[in-house]
Amino acid sequence: MVDVLVLATTNQNKVKEFQEMVGDFPIEIKSVADFGPIPECIEDGETFDDNAYKKALHTAKILGLPAIADDSGLAVEALDGAPGVYSARYAGDNASDEDNCQKLLREMKGQKNRKAAFQCVLSIAVPSGPALTYEGSCEGTILEEKRGKSGFGYDPLFYFEEFDKTFAECNSEEKNKVSHRGKALAELRSEFDKVMIWLDQRLTEEKPPKPDHGEFENNDWSK
Repeated sequence: MVDVLVLATTNQNKVKEFQEMVGDFPIEIKSVADFGPIPECIEDGETFDDNAYKKALHTAKILGLPAIADDSGLAVEALDGAPGVYSARYAGDNASDEDNCQKLLREMKGQKNRKAAFQCVLSIAVPSGPALTYEGSCEGTILEEKRGKSGFGYDPLFYFEEFDKTFAECNSEEKNKVSHRGKALAELRSEFDKVMIWLDQRLTEEKPPKPDHGEFENNDWSK
């Protein structure tokens, strides 16, 4: 039976969120940091689905273990879905959360339509290639200034009307119930028994059969 699932990220904020959401699953969740440095996956997909699968398969192949990866980001209606897959590097490859938030505020200056949605795709892949996909989204609006000290990324700008708070003003329990990643994980949780069976089947298929040593009994190795 599968006993380890690798989380394909070094982002400690994501690691914490995942561990809080899946801590009671009958499987050990490790991150790539538990295995030392591995080659970086190039996230050049055009969709969240593309990038999640690439990261999960990349990690699974290198470590020989099933891996789960997410790709998530913010899609703003007035910006035609931007920053989208570029959410983490919206203001540049080495941009900080603050850099990205400030660029978003500049791009949204004067915009009346401030609708946005956080989107997440989870991909669970085995080394041979097959994968399962789970998705989640959460709708909100972009404020004109930051509010709150918790969370990360665009959380201080993302206002969730039901709570009358930004995600950065929510505690982790509140956020996990309604967030894009929380919804995707909730869907995964509801099917986890089936996922475990699927992983066992896929990983068993990958292993070559053990040789029948009886086949070699009459071999003349002197030739």
